[in-house]
Amino acid sequence: MRPAKTISSAMQTLTFSRRATVIGGLQVGVGVLLAARMAYISVAENERYKLLSESNRVNLTLVPPRRGWLVDRYGKPIANNKTDFRVDIIPDRLRDKKKTVATLAELLALDPEELERINRELEQASSFQPVQVATGLDWEQYAAVSVRLPDLPGVSPRQGFSRNYPSGPAIGHLVGYVGIASAEDYKEKPDPILITPGYKIGKDGLEKIFEDRLQGKPGAKRVEVTARGKIVRELNTRPDIPGKALQLTLDIDLQEYAARRLGPESGSVVVLDCLTGDILTMTSMPSFDPNSFSDGIGVTEYGMLREDDHVPLLDKSLKSLFPPGSTVKPMVALSFLEAGLSPDETVNCNGGLQVGNRRFRCWKRGGHGRVDMAKGIYQSCDVYFYHFAQKIGINPIALMANRLGLGQKYPIPVPSQFYGTVPDPAWLRKKYDREWQAYDTVNTTIGQGYMLVNPTQLAVMAARIATGRNVVPRLIMNEKKPAIATLNLDPEHLVYVQQAMSDVVNGPGTAGRARLPIENVKMAGKTGTAQVVNLDFGRGGKDVAWKYRDHGLFICFAPYDNPRYAAAVVIEHGGGSGAAYPVARDVLTFLYDRQKAMDVLTGLEKSWGGTIQERMDIKMAAYRTRKNLEKAIAEKPVPAKPATTETGTEAGAGE
Repeated sequence: MRPAKTISSAMQTLTFSRRATVIGGLQVGVGVLLAARMAYISVAENERYKLLSESNRVNLTLVPPRRGWLVDRYGKPIANNKTDFRVDIIPDRLRDKKKTVATLAELLALDPEELERINRELEQASSFQPVQVATGLDWEQYAAVSVRLPDLPGVSPRQGFSRNYPSGPAIGHLVGYVGIASAEDYKEKPDPILITPGYKIGKDGLEKIFEDRLQGKPGAKRVEVTARGKIVRELNTRPDIPGKALQLTLDIDLQEYAARRLGPESGSVVVLDCLTGDILTMTSMPSFDPNSFSDGIGVTEYGMLREDDHVPLLDKSLKSLFPPGSTVKPMVALSFLEAGLSPDETVNCNGGLQVGNRRFRCWKRGGHGRVDMAKGIYQSCDVYFYHFAQKIGINPIALMANRLGLGQKYPIPVPSQFYGTVPDPAWLRKKYDREWQAYDTVNTTIGQGYMLVNPTQLAVMAARIATGRNVVPRLIMNEKKPAIATLNLDPEHLVYVQQAMSDVVNGPGTAGRARLPIENVKMAGKTGTAQVVNLDFGRGGKDVAWKYRDHGLFICFAPYDNPRYAAAVVIEHGGGSGAAYPVARDVLTFLYDRQKAMDVLTGLEKSWGGTIQERMDIKMAAYRTRKNLEKAIAEKPVPAKPATTETGTEAGAGE
């Protein structure tokens, strides 16, 4: 057994001294390291930590720039900016989404549809992408949110400017609208301003085409804040640089009038200045309110627009194609004259013409009797054009159509335009791999068959017939005016056709009701009715379902003896030309006597149920009621059938 080790006082003293030395050394080492680190931080990284401290104390935020105005040819606003109080949510700063949304709903009195939209967008949005809660708030609502900011992390109330369109639906298709930048927009252009709450970019129309010009440059604001983010004071601000204004050739008063005059119809009105090519109005109705899209359109309102069979989301002035019907007959007559046909040559119209194994009818069942070229135009005799088109051939007609602007794409700044079809044998062979037939010529010469145009092309054709010059539509005022070349048409041919078009309105023609109520101002024009489907003769008027009705068209220019304005009106499924030329008459009257035109409009709007906005509100209310009813029916539980015994069933039957 090993004896126990004896520990002396000397040994204890030595052990303690070693431990103390080690621990002391470690402490000194740590102290030196800490001192060195502190010295490094205070000296070498002094600037960095000073900046970090300052950033915690001071917030730097971008100030969204005010967009440049869109103004008409007289400087009247088409799109401007209005002072706006708004509230947004920044998703990645949220702590309790459900509680925050519920609080905002209570403070701002949000309806269920808005709550549904907010929750949906919060689920879909990127972490950095602000989600709009509400815009156009009053001061009390804005203040109620602002004072609760410490308890609402992720909520961003803002004072700024929002886009405003004073003319509303009258300008929707052409101008477009603005909206919050999407994740794709940020990926394409990673600019911090795109994720700044309240900042919006052009999403459609001219707002999108001229985004670089209209957007401006953002400002910046430095504010001192507490640790919880409450603003203490504003330090300094760098003002934003507003976007540049853009002046259009439009007459906004005429644009609004044309939109209102179309009333409940689906169609388009285009008016050009014959001398310059300036587009004075390019109206498409029904339309949408760009203010709704810019503020964040609701699901119900968008659903109403999408389901409407009149297609309010489609620009009919440039993107809808129609058979031009008899509006092409002045153009066809010019091709006949240039090909050497005498205007005095006649044909007997007995109500139709046999072509091959098919009889092509004239619109007048009893016929027009003996018809020359002038009568063929002002009485719109189909048989005259059937007959001579077969003699002249389709190629001169197609060449003249292209010469007068049909089938053309114009250099105007729009997202897209459909330029239609001017058919000829080469086109038909390439498109359908078949040869041109006589019936193709007959159909084309009265603006049916494969021929398709948009309303803007019809207005250009009217302007070129009126002037004999190569009028090209122009939309931007500050663009350099191109020299308008001559079309090299025989002046005598032009005078003959122009006189026949004057007789359409002012003589024994088909549109006597289109005469202008303006002393010493005569309008020349041409009616057109385009068949929609192959119905029996005499069908296609207003006694059939809307989608089966014929299109109504009218082209015109005024004054007849010194043309200044040219116009085209297309009424989709209007039941014939009678729906189009009264609109053209009133729109051109507005250019000469606004009061007379407004007197007519006031009476019409009373019969239609109010102004554009009033009718849209009524339609919206009816649509919302219908959808709520459908939803209630769908959600209503189906009651279970009561259990019956054989005896009970028999007793019931016995009663």
